[in-house]
Amino acid sequence: ICLCLPAAGNIIGSGIFISPKGVLEHSGSVGLALIIWVLGGGVSALGSMCYAELGVTIPKSGGDYSYVTEIFGGLTGFLLLWSAVLIMYPTSLAVIALTFSNYVLQPVFPDCIPPYDATRTLSLVCLLLLTWVNSSSVRWATRIQDIFTAGKLLALGLIIVVGFMQIFKGNYEELKPSNAFNFWMTPTVGQLALAFLQGSFAFSGWNFLNYVTEELVDPRRNLPRAIFISIPLVTFVYTFTNIAYFTAMTPEELMSSNAVAVTFGEKLLGYFSWIMPVSVALSTFGGINGYLFTSSRLCFSGAREGHLPSLLAMIHFKYCTPVPALLVCCGATIIIMLVGDTYTLINYVSFINYLCYGVTIMGLIVLRFKKPKMFRPIKVNLLIPITYLLFWAFLLIFSFYSEPIVCGVGLIIILTGVPVFFLGVYWKNKPKCIDRFIENITYCGQKVCYVVYPQPTLPEDDLIACNDAVVNEKEKTLKMQ
Repeated sequence: ICLCLPAAGNIIGSGIFISPKGVLEHSGSVGLALIIWVLGGGVSALGSMCYAELGVTIPKSGGDYSYVTEIFGGLTGFLLLWSAVLIMYPTSLAVIALTFSNYVLQPVFPDCIPPYDATRTLSLVCLLLLTWVNSSSVRWATRIQDIFTAGKLLALGLIIVVGFMQIFKGNYEELKPSNAFNFWMTPTVGQLALAFLQGSFAFSGWNFLNYVTEELVDPRRNLPRAIFISIPLVTFVYTFTNIAYFTAMTPEELMSSNAVAVTFGEKLLGYFSWIMPVSVALSTFGGINGYLFTSSRLCFSGAREGHLPSLLAMIHFKYCTPVPALLVCCGATIIIMLVGDTYTLINYVSFINYLCYGVTIMGLIVLRFKKPKMFRPIKVNLLIPITYLLFWAFLLIFSFYSEPIVCGVGLIIILTGVPVFFLGVYWKNKPKCIDRFIENITYCGQKVCYVVYPQPTLPEDDLIACNDAVVNEKEKTLKMQ
């Protein structure tokens, strides 16, 4: 239970308040949309089992990045890190920030979509505020995460309970088979792929289970148990949340709503309808904080491995927070936030996410053949990764066919990492002028951000525990410079 509940809590996030509209638009009927939600949980379970084997076979921190680097080499690992830093985390942050502003502003603009400038401005203020909090204190960042997690649980619990009450009252016209599978359009294979991409955004986080394998007692027994409990639990919550939506709204009303949970609350909660936008706003606020915290640590880890500029591996000498990494994540998010709408961004990040998942799971099969005698505390049947990769290929091929520009831009950004890797990482004997230029940038970054190199033995996940004596010494050195 201690493992399953945090894992489920990490998966359940703001995506469930964003994705239902996109899934329904591309699936063409209520019934098919619900089936896609259930299948999304099944695919996540297959991926989690593959990651469980990799996690106990290659017990390194860093997740996908560490496994891909170990199996395929530095270039592939760097490209995965490059795509995560430039695309996956910033785009996810942008989507959640825009959702936060939409839910906050929807009650202010009940009869129309909130203005573009208003949503972007509020999203920007929220992002900058949380970047400042994460830069100032690790403890405050973790406290915000703990407090605001209650928001999503309150909202989802309220939606599901009210939905069951509606069903018991007989208000389930849209869920009857004759209506649920009444297609207002015939979805193409490409549209079904996009519907899965929209739903997969809500399930992102299932690979969190893989990050706790080193700390488990008897992972061979407990990790599969956690997967078989947490993933079905999340699938249940997501499916019944969508069922609850359809007890209060027609498909047309859901697709026309810019904040589905707010519309649901206005229809069924009456005087207490204010609870819904407040709960979702709390949930998304906590989601932004969580993504900022983890994405900055990924930059920090990549820099310590030498795959990113050394400036990103520095921490503030007083607060012990990775300020340069946080500023990079914040800056990339702002750029993406200003150039795309929510549902295009979801397709964008989900495509890249699945691309990285597939490459990692492909590494499991490659490792089986490269090192067949390697000790594997967990060893899944090869049909599991093969089934996942077949679905993966279907999803990526038809998503690329349906959204060639969105997916193509994502691939181009990933491939830009190839010359960066060879020039910045692989090329060791650089001219002295380049080394001096990098040193000057690092020195300027130190002066502006008040950062120093952390103690070599400092745990990556416990920056707040840095040694005061070392920090003071670094501070003196910095002032002398």
